[in-house]
Amino acid sequence: MNYNLELEKVADEINSENAKKVCIQLPDGLKPKAKEITDYLKEKTKADIFIWAGSCFGACDTPNIEHLNFDLLIQWGHSEWN
Repeated sequence: MNYNLELEKVADEINSENAKKVCIQLPDGLKPKAKEITDYLKEKTKADIFIWAGSCFGACDTPNIEHLNFDLLIQWGHSEWN
């Protein structure tokens, strides 16, 4: 199955925020694409990209990462949520 992960849009956001340390949170179904996502974002930005390996049960299930000093958290899910 192909997904439009809008990686160009994500890279633009990382660059516009000048984020240096980015956490990516993926639902289980997208975790097999983690390397592809990481490789793309590392190529298009100057950020260090980290994959959150924990669970992701929806938009309300964001990890408590305040103590890890990430500049940006990016989460993919099934529906658009602004």
